[in-house]
Amino acid sequence: MQTNYTIMKIKSTWITMATLALVSLSSCSKFDEINTNPETPEKVKSSMLATRIILNISNQSSQKSFMQPYLLTKQIVWTELVEGYQYNGLGTMDMSLTSINDAHFMGKFATSEALKSSYDGLMHFARAIKFYDLTMSLGDIPYSEALQGESEKVYFPKYESQKDVFLGILKELDQADQLFAAGTKFEGDPLYAGDVAKWRKLVNSFQLNVLIQLSKKADDTDLKVKERFANVLAGKPIFTSNSDNFQLMRSDKSGQVYPFYKVGNNFVIYPMVSDEIISPLKALKDRRLFFYANPAAAQLEKGLKPNNFDAYTGVDPSLPFENLSGIAKSKDFSKLNDRYTELVTGEPTQQYSYAHLCFVIAEAASRGWIKESAVDWYKKGIEASMSFIASNTPATSQYTHDMPMDANYIAAATAQYVATFPTNQEKQIEAIINQKYLASFLQARITPYYDYRRTGYPKWKINPASSLNADAPTKIPVRWRYPSVEFQNNSANLDEALKRQFNGVDDINNLIWILK
Repeated sequence: MQTNYTIMKIKSTWITMATLALVSLSSCSKFDEINTNPETPEKVKSSMLATRIILNISNQSSQKSFMQPYLLTKQIVWTELVEGYQYNGLGTMDMSLTSINDAHFMGKFATSEALKSSYDGLMHFARAIKFYDLTMSLGDIPYSEALQGESEKVYFPKYESQKDVFLGILKELDQADQLFAAGTKFEGDPLYAGDVAKWRKLVNSFQLNVLIQLSKKADDTDLKVKERFANVLAGKPIFTSNSDNFQLMRSDKSGQVYPFYKVGNNFVIYPMVSDEIISPLKALKDRRLFFYANPAAAQLEKGLKPNNFDAYTGVDPSLPFENLSGIAKSKDFSKLNDRYTELVTGEPTQQYSYAHLCFVIAEAASRGWIKESAVDWYKKGIEASMSFIASNTPATSQYTHDMPMDANYIAAATAQYVATFPTNQEKQIEAIINQKYLASFLQARITPYYDYRRTGYPKWKINPASSLNADAPTKIPVRWRYPSVEFQNNSANLDEALKRQFNGVDDINNLIWILK
């Protein structure tokens, strides 16, 4: 009995195991089907890469991080804590290239030659803008050997001179224009809906921006700055209106709201509008003041109306931090206009605009690079700035303070600016850069800083008593330091670059090549 029971138990166990095995095999055959998300693509497409890359080069951080660049450009005074950017303390600059590390795959995955041209054009533009940002921040950087780890096994790229980097950037912008010209409408573009004509305008307009930043090297025989500028302006499509702006439109969808919108934003209580913005607008009776700021509560309590220029009080961004608490208690300061915090869509966030381009062309004309009227382009820039603000602001008292910028006002205001445009070249450049700065309020990130260190305009206040630039407290630093990870992983190449540029010293006050 025991033997028969054991035999039967063994048989039963084998039958059960066999049955389970069959079930398991049957289940495995359906495993991939069951565990495949039908909404997740199984193959990468050019359009998917394009969307990621475009958003990486066009989007801006949110909340406090959104405001950081505008502390550096003296537009905002921050009252939470001592901020390095506000007090001229620059640290290191991240050199990560992950935002463009797979840009070259867009063309490889394209389904036609025309689409390949479009996606390769986008690749070259994305590379150009990324390397531009890095070299403008640091000086010499890896360029031709950068992003070659996977394809060429170059893990420690050499640093190239800033001049060679700029030559490469200008070449890539030319390539991008040519490729977009040969391309066709492409998918995955949240900016221009794949319109290659729009992308050509952006590429060429951005090249003019790069060239104006090379103004101190205008006579370099290799760069040919003046010649390139004139050729682009005369023979290639560029921005012609605000509809061409390199900007992101905001919406009430998750992840697309205005970066400083109040919901979930604990930092709306900290910004004050700087005197560097408010004073010139008040002096010029420029109504953009009423769209950038709110009247000071202390001035309203005195009986001034929100449509009175004197109701607006700017704060000196160079004041020692301990002074700011007293100003906050006095209520005699202007907060941001409500449109930056109360409106979920705010305004489009620009990286490069038609107004910006107009001022670039005006400066080039004033310098004699082109046969254009500096004052005409100066006027166009102011018109574009005012029109952009007016068209992106609800026409209610809360946001306009009953000082609208309609067509009649814009015509009268620009006529006044034209009438007072200087005749002296240096004064012209100062006026152009100052207007470019006023048009860049909470836009274009750190571009006004690049203009300041190149031209000295606007003439921002510097207070040695509050400066965090310990080695040169009477100066604003002119560059960032290289990140520590480069000293750890690519020290031989970085050391060589530092010796070539700065006698081996990585200092924030050392002039990079384009500033010499």
